[in-house]
Amino acid sequence: MSLSPKPVVTRFAPSPTGFLHIGGARTALFNWLFARHHGGKALLRIEDTDRKRSTPEAIEAIFDGLEWLGLDYDEEPVFQSKRAERHAEVAAKLLAAGHAYKCFATAEELEEMRAEQRANKQPIRYDGRWRDRDPSEAKPGTPFTVRLKTPRGGTTEIEDAVQGKVSVSNDEIDDYVLLRADGSPTYMLAVVVDDHDMGCTHIIRGDDHLNNAFRQLPVIRAMNEIEGDWPDPRYAHVPLIHGSDGAKLSKRHGALGVEAYRDDFGILSEAMNNYLLRLGWGHGDREELTRQEAIELFDLSGVGKSPSRFDLKKLENLNGHYIREADDDRLVELVAERYEKSIDRDLLAAAMPFLKTRAKNLNELAEGARFLFAQRPLAMTEKAELLLDGDARLNLARVHEALSRENDWTSEALEATTKSLAETLGLGLGKLAQPMRAALTGTTTSPGIFDVLVLLGRDESLARIRAQAAPTEDE
Repeated sequence: MSLSPKPVVTRFAPSPTGFLHIGGARTALFNWLFARHHGGKALLRIEDTDRKRSTPEAIEAIFDGLEWLGLDYDEEPVFQSKRAERHAEVAAKLLAAGHAYKCFATAEELEEMRAEQRANKQPIRYDGRWRDRDPSEAKPGTPFTVRLKTPRGGTTEIEDAVQGKVSVSNDEIDDYVLLRADGSPTYMLAVVVDDHDMGCTHIIRGDDHLNNAFRQLPVIRAMNEIEGDWPDPRYAHVPLIHGSDGAKLSKRHGALGVEAYRDDFGILSEAMNNYLLRLGWGHGDREELTRQEAIELFDLSGVGKSPSRFDLKKLENLNGHYIREADDDRLVELVAERYEKSIDRDLLAAAMPFLKTRAKNLNELAEGARFLFAQRPLAMTEKAELLLDGDARLNLARVHEALSRENDWTSEALEATTKSLAETLGLGLGKLAQPMRAALTGTTTSPGIFDVLVLLGRDESLARIRAQAAPTEDE
C-alpha cells in the first residue's frame, strides 16, 4: 500500500533585526501562496536567537507588515529563542552517534589557522583538527564547541525547485559549529531542527541561502539515520531582487520596510501584493491578479531564475489602477488619516469619484483633495499665480457675474453658462477655466472644474472666485 504524500507545509522565518523589507515580504507571500495553492499550512517562525539585534519593535513591525499584506498563518508563531533546549538535545544525539564531535580549539588557535590560510590564499574554513582526536587529549574543564562531522569526499546534490540541479563538493563544507562553548545553538542547527519539528516540507527562501542548504542537509541526513522520519525538504531558492539599475537592492533603490510604502508612499496593500507577486513570478501575460486568482495560479514553476528588478514607478502605476478600483468609503478613511485635523468626510466622499481618477498613491489623493478644506484666502502655488496674470482677474469678475445669475448649480448647467460667456468674449474655454481652477483650488491641477464648482457649493465657489477677481465698479 503506497503512502499518500505529506500535506505541504511552508514557513516564513524572518530575523527581527529591522523592518519587514521588500525581499522578505515577497518571500512571505510566495510561501503563503504556495501553501494555500496546495491546501497546506503556512507557518511563521521568528528567528530571534541574536538577542543583541532582535528587538520587540522589530517583531511588532514584522507582524504589522504581514497583517497589512493580508498574510495569515495556521498556527501561533514559533520563537526560535524559546527552543534552545530542543536544539541542544539534537546536538547531543548527533554527538552520541558520532555525527558530531567536541572541538577544544581556542579562539587564538583558530585565528592563527585563518591567518595562515589567508597567507597561503586558501579558503577560510575550519581544518578539522579535533575531528578524529580523543576528547581526553584536552585538559579537564577546557571549554569546547560541538561541531558537525560533515561528509568527506564526493558531492552533495540538490534538485532545487527554482534553480534546478545544483551540486557542491563535500570538501567545500567545513565542520561547522552546532553548539557554542556556552552551550547555545548556532543558527545553522536551530533552523534545521525547527524546520523538522514544524513539519516543513518545502523551504522557499532567497537564493542567498542556497549554500546553507548544503550545510544543513548533513544534519538532516544524520538525524534521519539516527531516528528516521527526518526527510529532506524540497528546496526552492528564489533569486534576489535588484534595483532598477541591475545592482543589488539597497535603500537608494527603495529597499525599505513595507510600512514605509504604506505610510510614506501611500501604497495600497493589494497593489503591493500584486507587485510582489509579479516580481520574479509570472503566468502568461497576466499583470493584475486578485488574491484568489493568485492562490489558484501560483506554483514554483512560474518563478524565474534571474534576479527581478524593483521599479517604484511601476509599483505606483499599478497602485493607481488599484486606487481607481478601490471602494470610495475605504479611500476616504485612508485619506482622512493623512490630515492632521479632522475634515468633512462627507465632502471627501462626494469628491472621491473625481479625485481618484488621476492619483497614483494615497498622498496624491490627499493632496488633490486639500482644496476642498482650504480656508480663504487660498494659498496659491507659483504656477497658479501665473494663471492669474494679464486679463485673468478681469475675466474672473465676468465669470463671477455670470455664475451668480445661475440657479441650476449642476456641472452641466455651470459648463453651459461658462461656455456661453467664453463665446461672448471671443475666448477659448481654457482662458476662463484655468483662472477659475487657480481661484477655486490654489493649484493648476484638480478634478474637472465644473465638478469642483459643484463640490465646493455655490456660496464657497463664488466667494473664492470673487477673492481673486479684479474689483468691479461697485467695489
